[in-house]
Amino acid sequence: MGVEVIVCGLGPAGRAVAHRALAAGRDVTVIDPHPDRVWTPTYAAWVDELPGWLDSGVVAAAVDRPSAWAAREHRIDRGYQVFDTASLQSSLTLHGATVIADRAVEVTTRSVRTAGGLTRTGQVVDARGLARSPRRAEQTAYGVVVARAELEPTLFMDWRLDNGADPDDPPSFLYAIPLSADTMLFEETCLAGRPALAPEVLRRRLEHRLAARGIALTGTEPVERVRFPVQGGRPGHGRFGAAGGLIHPATGYSVAAALAAADTVVAGDTVWTPRARAVAALRRAGLRALLALPPREVPVFFEAFFGLPAPLQRSYLSGLDDLRGTLAAMRVLFAALPPNLRRAVVTASVDAARR
Repeated sequence: MGVEVIVCGLGPAGRAVAHRALAAGRDVTVIDPHPDRVWTPTYAAWVDELPGWLDSGVVAAAVDRPSAWAAREHRIDRGYQVFDTASLQSSLTLHGATVIADRAVEVTTRSVRTAGGLTRTGQVVDARGLARSPRRAEQTAYGVVVARAELEPTLFMDWRLDNGADPDDPPSFLYAIPLSADTMLFEETCLAGRPALAPEVLRRRLEHRLAARGIALTGTEPVERVRFPVQGGRPGHGRFGAAGGLIHPATGYSVAAALAAADTVVAGDTVWTPRARAVAALRRAGLRALLALPPREVPVFFEAFFGLPAPLQRSYLSGLDDLRGTLAAMRVLFAALPPNLRRAVVTASVDAARR
């Protein structure tokens, strides 16, 4: 059986590691204050990010080429899948694991002590997520689930200014994806802010945008609220998932990366090769530059980004250790930016290096 695997935290990252450790025949203990808590967020991923072992039944909807809008429409040449959240959670079975409903208070790479005084030793995976902090940029979103129109497009990002905001206000975009054959999620999203836009601001913008597009709301629609840090994850010391640096600072995505990396962690190896650490540092620099941009220039930035060739987009959005592709994407993107945005990016990078 080998050394027991002890997983702290049963969000998607922790549950994926526990599930794959059980599949590998390992003894597994999971520790979470609420191990039976039902997941409620909407999760999605690019098809080419997902591991082969994932049950295909967890997919609620699939889109071949979603759209992105900045100054104009772009079709992203990648398949995109939206998870059925309940099916994803239930597919990551924990049969055979020891489940401890408690809070981990002291965690090292080899031992865990809980608030109840229990101590366990083994291969520890700390997947408890990231705590909010005023020092960390956050992503926020407010969404509603409505009946799906037959020709409603899937929008990965839509930066058009029909949400009632002034061009000089902190920006937000529309994320519109199918949840099933019959329903659609429309979500107004603040990609990253310190502080991020408040849910009430996003609600008003969403309602304004949908009204402008002829989508009527009754006020009884199911609501989704999102708030989580996109900064603060640190690779190493047994941390995994968002806490371990797998959250992408340009999108907020981490679930697909955690699913893909679970087997590596179970084997006792690291996803954080020198190349992967360099890629993560470049992406953090990209986030700092994005946070420093004047609000009206953010759509201009994404116009340049979605104008990149599809392989370079993929390298930046998904290539965990694709250092060459990430550098190429950033180099081509920088060259495509207007001179004033280039200056803002350089200034943000220099300021960050001084801190």
